[in-house]
Amino acid sequence: MAKKPEPEPVDPNRLRELALAVIGADRFPRLATVDGDQPRVRPVSPVKTDGFTVYVANLKRYHKTRELAANPKCELVYLSPDHDQVRITGVAEVVHEPAVLDEIWRTNPLLRAYLGTPDNPELIVYRIRPVQVRFMREWALEYHEVPLEV
Repeated sequence: MAKKPEPEPVDPNRLRELALAVIGADRFPRLATVDGDQPRVRPVSPVKTDGFTVYVANLKRYHKTRELAANPKCELVYLSPDHDQVRITGVAEVVHEPAVLDEIWRTNPLLRAYLGTPDNPELIVYRIRPVQVRFMREWALEYHEVPLEV
């Protein structure tokens, strides 16, 4: 029988740092939403990350727009190349602040290429505010609560 993998120990004092490193390493985290009674998961490309607050651009005609309008509770899952995992459980809200939207627009050439102008009526940006962040080492099968505040 194969020996059980031994994950590297997790220093509780480094949980925030470890979690942020996983987030920085994964360009396409998975976003889980709910469609009625059916979970839906898809890769997304965040347009801004501020600690554990994540901003995701979307087109209004996409399914996740309806799903988040009906139930803004969601979860983002990030995976590092070493298979460490971070789960951000949060609540999505539509961003309306002009300064935030302008910063996102100016720093994202793909948005500009696909949507043309920042006032494109199809564009919607979500801010996913974390309510819980958990970190897990590959194979450890044990989540560690990550403090939201420094």
